[in-house]
Amino acid sequence: MTEVAGDVTGTAADSGDPDGSPLVRIRSLLPGLAKAEQRVAKVVLDDPTTVSRRSITEVALAANTSETTVTRFCKAIGVGGYPQLRIALAADTARSAARTPQVHGGDISYDDDLASIVGKIGFTDARAVEETAEQLDVDRLQQVVDAMAGAGRVDVYGVGASAFVAADLQQKLHRIGRVSFSWSDTHIMLTSAAVLGKGDVAVGISHSGATTDTVEALRAAKEHGATTVALTNFPRSPLAEVADHVLTTAARETTFRSGATASRIAQLTVIDCLFIGVAQQHMDDAVQALDATRDAVGTHRLGTRPDGRRRTR
Repeated sequence: MTEVAGDVTGTAADSGDPDGSPLVRIRSLLPGLAKAEQRVAKVVLDDPTTVSRRSITEVALAANTSETTVTRFCKAIGVGGYPQLRIALAADTARSAARTPQVHGGDISYDDDLASIVGKIGFTDARAVEETAEQLDVDRLQQVVDAMAGAGRVDVYGVGASAFVAADLQQKLHRIGRVSFSWSDTHIMLTSAAVLGKGDVAVGISHSGATTDTVEALRAAKEHGATTVALTNFPRSPLAEVADHVLTTAARETTFRSGATASRIAQLTVIDCLFIGVAQQHMDDAVQALDATRDAVGTHRLGTRPDGRRRTR
């Protein structure tokens, strides 16, 4: 496993877990690979089924590089060597075929009709959730749940699309009586980080893991003694380097708003896992708080009759 930020160990996606999808692992580690290794990665990601049947020489030629580079690429993603990569790709292809009889995969093109777009988005979002759950490091997740459940305060940082995910976590924690705040303004994030300390938790959310505002805020929170958590698609990103705990998603990028579509669904999957884990540790209080908050907004909902028509009050 790769160490980041002192005692931090990498996630399952960074560990070369033989049971994990090699494609998920390659996508998550892609930004940190050397340029020649990235070309090999592109060849593999573009057509993993064909690569599983190709020789190392053929893959090297397709990537315009050497066989030695292909071998280095295999070691970098944790599969040992090219024969192991072929086996892993073949197994992953078989699993995908069994799980998805009709694949709507592939990038969205400019001439796709709306039905194709719906199919591709549905497939991409579903796979993002499935692959995120499959590679999520449950031991690491438990450590984060424990830290959040015992925290005096949980501050969540995210900008752009990640700000909506941060707000969702804050709202969920707030509903069960946990003190939590979400911030998306750089100055306020840094102000928040400055008043955190031992016993508090700061969560930074960024698909790329390279959003400067979020990285700076999480680093400041760590410097002031808070436990820091990174939620990102890339376990070797700058955000991961300043985190005590790293949780990873497994979202595939597409042409349109890659950082804000499937990645958001994947992030929300992890957020839901964190919320349920924390709620379980405060079950009685959580149930009472959920009932109280439900009752508080109950008068602002329109009642309906069995035939769908509104009830009068």
